[in-house]
Amino acid sequence: MSALVWLLVALPLGAGTLLASAGSRHDRPAPAVGVAVAVLTLGLAVAAAVTRPAASAPLFAGVRAGLAVDGLSAVMVVTVAAVTTAVLAFAVGEFGPEEDRGRFFGLMLVFAGAMLVTVTATTLPLLLMAWEVMGATSWALIGYWWRQPDRVRAADTAFLTTRAADLGLYLAAGAAVAGGVGSLTLRALPHTASPWLHLVTAGVVAAALGKSAQLPFSFWLSRAMRGPSAVSALLHSATMVAAGAYLLLRLRPLLDATGWAGPLTAWTGAATALAMGVVAVAQRDLKQLLAASTSAQIGFMVLAAGSGGVAAGTTQLVAHAATKSGLFLAAGAWLTALGTRQLPALRGAARRYRLVGTCFAVGALAMAGLPPLSLWAAKDEVLAAARADGTALYAVGLAAAAVAALYSVKALWYVTRPVPADAARGYDTERHGTRRIARTTPAPLLVLTSAAAGSGVLALPGPAAWLRRLAGTGAEPVPAPWELGLSAGVAFAAAALAWWRLPHRALAPRAAVRWAAGWLYLERAAQAAVVRPVLGLARVLAGFDDRVVDGAVRQAARGALALARLAGRVDDGGVDGAIRTVASGARRLGRLARHPQTGLLHQYYAQAAAGFAVLVLIILVVR
Repeated sequence: MSALVWLLVALPLGAGTLLASAGSRHDRPAPAVGVAVAVLTLGLAVAAAVTRPAASAPLFAGVRAGLAVDGLSAVMVVTVAAVTTAVLAFAVGEFGPEEDRGRFFGLMLVFAGAMLVTVTATTLPLLLMAWEVMGATSWALIGYWWRQPDRVRAADTAFLTTRAADLGLYLAAGAAVAGGVGSLTLRALPHTASPWLHLVTAGVVAAALGKSAQLPFSFWLSRAMRGPSAVSALLHSATMVAAGAYLLLRLRPLLDATGWAGPLTAWTGAATALAMGVVAVAQRDLKQLLAASTSAQIGFMVLAAGSGGVAAGTTQLVAHAATKSGLFLAAGAWLTALGTRQLPALRGAARRYRLVGTCFAVGALAMAGLPPLSLWAAKDEVLAAARADGTALYAVGLAAAAVAALYSVKALWYVTRPVPADAARGYDTERHGTRRIARTTPAPLLVLTSAAAGSGVLALPGPAAWLRRLAGTGAEPVPAPWELGLSAGVAFAAAALAWWRLPHRALAPRAAVRWAAGWLYLERAAQAAVVRPVLGLARVLAGFDDRVVDGAVRQAARGALALARLAGRVDDGGVDGAIRTVASGARRLGRLARHPQTGLLHQYYAQAAAGFAVLVLIILVVR
């Protein structure tokens, strides 16, 4: 059975790589191949969820690459594969023949394959590799229309923000090795020796919060909206943004081992759910509203992970994946048809395209937390876990649920208004609309809408108990009847407030709206607190490198050249001069020595006799 889990991840990764690198000549069959691979992957995911295969292979010395479909991963592989299939089926009608469809469908399959590795990895190195591939492909998909500089800048911002948080996984891996976890299995991380345990936990929490766009990293999700609608639907529902929340749910024992990580995670999720809900209320761009709501809804999953509601967080994850992917596909269908995503310009869109409007309405009401739709039941399970942790945490979560009804009904109010007489004046602000819905849109929308409406069954007593056994968490807090009634009443009251107040005036003061519409100016704060200081430090270090390090090297080189020139002068004027003087003297002596050489033997004898006579004379004189 181990071959099944390898095939589950290898099929989308391998097929996606081939499609992305095949070139434009193979664009024509790319959509059909992409959807077929997604359908096969879904079949493998269902088979893996039933049979629970596991496999491992050597990776490094003492470290293995492990994959397993067990517990939470059984739910996640089916969810990821199902949403990927629906989104790719929708994307067939979104991209025309002039687009680079092979690259798009290939990258989407690689992205989904990396998420499948993420949810099935049992060792930290393999998880880290899949985490990196997911981040890289998300950058390529957000900046898919790379000839438009604003989209590339948006992709860069999203990638660099998540990449900075991803460094936490490297910190966690290093601390785990230092703390004695040589195998780097996820199950062994809670047993890391102190104080390395705290570094492991901090690294995992930072990476998860960054990937899931929780405070203070939430702003990157706004930039991610520059990508195609199909990318937003997949990225914001069951894959990248959900990956961080899934990791925290999976590693709940690690959060428990430190004592501080659970409360920190829970309060971060609750704060994000409330603050990003307020941001969503202030948006006038439908995709921006859905992006902020994604961060808020993921906040409920993070709240569940921090407060011990693993099964509750999983229910929320599945329900949100179906709901949000359907909402993004509906928004993408309107964007393709009408060329705009501005809410005032989308007045009457649900009436003009009734099937899409019906699906959007079901998704919006589910996101609002209205009973009996899925996210109502899922949120109540999360809030029950929060109440077990503390009344204050429950109150913040309940307030966030009320805000969810506000932004959901706001979006629904705009698209269900009567079509204005001058509606066409607001169209085509993003692209030239086709004024029709693609034939590939209804089927995936209906499937996702049905799942959005019905996935709340996981919160019913029987399925909820099964899910808790599946997650291996044992008993979890169950919402009391009064909690169900209170949350339903709060959701209905907030929905009614939004519905009746919107025609008259905004839901908040203008200054607050501007502040929230700018995503709390988190990107500006990050630039002021992180980017500018880092760039300033980089400039200072570059100046130090130029003036001191490079300056010292240049001065040393100049000194060496000066010494070389001096040595050359000494060599030329001294050593070579002495040699030339000796050679000149030797030549003169040679010339003098040739004078007595006549070639006549009797003259040589006469010279010798004269020489001996001089010597005898000298000897006699000396004596």
